[in-house]
Amino acid sequence: MIPPIANNFVAGETADDALSHVESLNRDGICGILNLLGEHYSVRQGADEDAAAYVSLVEQLGASDLDGCISVKPSQIGLDVGDDVFRENLDRIVDAAAADDVFVWVDMEDYTTTDVTLDAVDDLGHQTDGSVGVCVQANLKRTPDDLERLADVPGKVRLVKGAYNEPASVAYKKKAKVDEVYKELLEYMFTEFDDGIAVGSHDPSMLSHARDLHGQYGTPYEVQMLMGVREDAQRNLVADDVEMWQYVPYGDKWFQYFYRRVRERKENALFALRAVTGI
Repeated sequence: MIPPIANNFVAGETADDALSHVESLNRDGICGILNLLGEHYSVRQGADEDAAAYVSLVEQLGASDLDGCISVKPSQIGLDVGDDVFRENLDRIVDAAAADDVFVWVDMEDYTTTDVTLDAVDDLGHQTDGSVGVCVQANLKRTPDDLERLADVPGKVRLVKGAYNEPASVAYKKKAKVDEVYKELLEYMFTEFDDGIAVGSHDPSMLSHARDLHGQYGTPYEVQMLMGVREDAQRNLVADDVEMWQYVPYGDKWFQYFYRRVRERKENALFALRAVTGI
């Protein structure tokens, strides 16, 4: 059983638990992004099993009336085993999702995985005419070039600040610089993308900036936040007619997820504390 402090951030241990949570979100006008917890498999069996679980999940979503989609991590479906294993399992998931009209997000992990992840999304975005999306991280110095590439790829792009502790040679380390770059990249997206913009942030200043950019350029966008973080703000955004998506993790690997979220960066630990205590 998931203890109360982790239960704020994880929907449960089973797909049924996660789907039930999405049903409750939908009643508040919030859509759900389902993520089966698990990553960094070093042998193929675990990666194949999680890929099969995702195929089952999209079948359940497709058979329901829920407003939801899925998000997968490359290392969870075989990237650490081999690029070919990752691509085979991702193709398998995307094919099943396309058959059930379910959107697939591909999460971005540390900087060493960026190229293979973008290559896969580029291919699949064109093959599926936009039923896949990818996350990019503002703290990486390469991201302006990546966004220029993705502007011509059908699908969606989620912009986040970046939670991985990357080396200074490839990433900005100071929070103020990351915030500055995030705003610059958002403006690029609102000017160069026709749609498909996902603002992945809990930061009120970034959300305000996105609202201003939408007012200036008219480009459609959505906001994505984690389960358990600023949920009142999520409902307020819905009331302001902003398309709101909540990232909903589930699975029996909840401890690893919760521990990693608060361990990666001190800002994450503070978010977790504030989310639980209401500070």
